[in-house]
Amino acid sequence: MISPNHRTFMQRSSYQRLLGILCSVLDTYSACLFLPAAPHEGEKGQQAFQLAAHFSLGEKIDTDALVAQGRGLVGWILRNAEPLLVVNFDQRQNHLGYYNDNEEQHIKAFMGCPLPGEGGALCVDSKRQYSFSEKDQKMLHLFADLISRMQAEDGTLEKYRSARKYYAALRMIYTLRHHHTRWDDFLRSFLSLLASVSGFSYCSLFTLDQQGQSYSVEGENVTLLAQGDASFPIAAGVAGWVFRHSSPVVNCAAHMGADPLLVGKTEGVPTFQTIYALPLVIHRKTRAVLSLAHEHPLEVEDHLKEFVNMAGEHLALFLENLYVKDHLKRLHRQAQQPNS
Repeated sequence: MISPNHRTFMQRSSYQRLLGILCSVLDTYSACLFLPAAPHEGEKGQQAFQLAAHFSLGEKIDTDALVAQGRGLVGWILRNAEPLLVVNFDQRQNHLGYYNDNEEQHIKAFMGCPLPGEGGALCVDSKRQYSFSEKDQKMLHLFADLISRMQAEDGTLEKYRSARKYYAALRMIYTLRHHHTRWDDFLRSFLSLLASVSGFSYCSLFTLDQQGQSYSVEGENVTLLAQGDASFPIAAGVAGWVFRHSSPVVNCAAHMGADPLLVGKTEGVPTFQTIYALPLVIHRKTRAVLSLAHEHPLEVEDHLKEFVNMAGEHLALFLENLYVKDHLKRLHRQAQQPNS
């Protein structure tokens, strides 16, 4: 399986080769491609765009450049989704934002256009005034359309790889019971695997007490809550809501405008901005909640939802078997007691 880092490297290499061709065709100094950054990289509530690839005749490009919509010439293109042609660049009035060491002061012309589809911008510049024309801008649009098509193909392949990854993980989950006979070992391996595959930093299982008034943490992939020692009222946090309503929750603060609390206000527990909590029904009642949480906003794609749902169903079946065995043991002990 191709790793995400290797896949990103291959995509960047393809873009850089294409930008090199673009620089040669239009006789430019630099060409830069900006694509949407991760939600936590920009200011809260505002989409940021990162420099995804570049080609330059110099060595002054800021490879960590991050541009917000509306800021500078690149930001203007991103906000308005319209092309821009500046044949006589004036640094006192305009700003690019992707150069280091005052290299920007040598730029005399700029041209850029938005990418079709999900957003982004393709930009070129020159150290010669009036070096770009409307004909060059049409050529730039052709390259932007080609990059958009490359992104669409990458997206299709990514979905296929994602489905294969989750399928392989499910096969591993289904074999855990054969490798771990003890419940604690099984649960620890289950939650660790779930966190590794899903990309969430914290995965846990909460269980309801016999009276149904509180819940506690049964297991977690990393030690965050004291297992068995800390209990939380049924009205507390997202986990408590799931217990009370027997409905799953996919909670992202970027869409809600507030930071959700997994178990209510608890000292030492970080603020999770993404929470995916799933009720587990055992003997016709929600007796456990499987939760995934992360400190930053994450996109919960359909393949991930299917994977977590199937993993949760498998865990619920395991717990159902444990519940039935425990119930039968209690009945057996009662039957063995002499009549009073």
